[in-house]
Amino acid sequence: MKSENIRAIKLVRSTSKLGKAPGHIGYVGLKDRMPSRISLFRYDKNDVMEFVVDSEIDSFDSSYCSLLNVIGISDESVINDVGKAFALNNLLLEDVMDAFQRPKIDEYENHIFGVFKMVYLDAQRKVIIEHIALNLVPNGVILFQETEEDVFDGVKSRIKNKHGRIRERGADYLFFALLDAIVDNYYVVLEDYRDRLELLEDEAHENPTKETAKKIQVLKKEILRIRKWVFPVKEIIVRLLQSEHPLMSKDTKLFLRDTLDHITEINEDIQLYREMATSIMEIYMTQMSNKMNEVMKVLTVIASIFIPLTFLAGIYGMNFEHMPELHYKNSYFILWGVFVAVGVGLLIFFKRKKWL
Repeated sequence: MKSENIRAIKLVRSTSKLGKAPGHIGYVGLKDRMPSRISLFRYDKNDVMEFVVDSEIDSFDSSYCSLLNVIGISDESVINDVGKAFALNNLLLEDVMDAFQRPKIDEYENHIFGVFKMVYLDAQRKVIIEHIALNLVPNGVILFQETEEDVFDGVKSRIKNKHGRIRERGADYLFFALLDAIVDNYYVVLEDYRDRLELLEDEAHENPTKETAKKIQVLKKEILRIRKWVFPVKEIIVRLLQSEHPLMSKDTKLFLRDTLDHITEINEDIQLYREMATSIMEIYMTQMSNKMNEVMKVLTVIASIFIPLTFLAGIYGMNFEHMPELHYKNSYFILWGVFVAVGVGLLIFFKRKKWL
């Protein structure tokens, strides 16, 4: 099943834009198409309003800071309407609807556009990767989400309940707050990976099985997949800090420096966990090799004990006519005594040599 999913992803990515002009507005992804839902937060220091947008989309009111939240990126007509309302470039809208787009940041004359991947855990502790696009425009931010899972509840709660400084600052701080929420969720996922790695390390030490190797390989692939979407975020934040765009104030850049520290730490953790996964696989291989060596040692000891016994049995199993021992009354019992003495003697010898 997993191989079929990987093949489907490769097929979608390789054929979706084949023969189409740059800026073509069309959904590229694996999730089921769904009608887009749009909500609008409008706030200032003293007041906050929330609307459901189900008619014509208007540009933002300069008297407020606004958050336009578009949930569902597969509805071409809605995405196109948002683009027309805010004079967004078609190349930008193409990236909004491409769920495979690599994280990036683009600066336009009157807005800053960024693509990110929200990585979070669902109720079953499964890692979910969601396509996110943030567009900073005068007086507000346009947030595009791929699915209905609302991972920005914390930011919206701060707006509604007037927590922190978000209601007192402009749209660039709102852009930062949403980006910071994305980065904070990376910590949660990495903590889950750390716990799984520690459990696998204990399993590889104490009771390695074939399933252990499969678990390690699956986890290593997941870490590499997360690395692909998380590593570019550091470069994005550095570019925002270096930007001279008028929409990004110096005050907000101070907060972005803190986010840069966080994403640097996250990238280091990802690299560490990747090395840990490799190390655990080496531990697994070593433990399996040790188990095989233990088995071979036992078989070698058994074979070493029976070699002289086989030699003696071979001698007295020959059919020569003149073998004096064959005519002794107690020859059979004497030979058994020799067998036992040789076996016990070899066991004592191996024990003293610490081979057992």
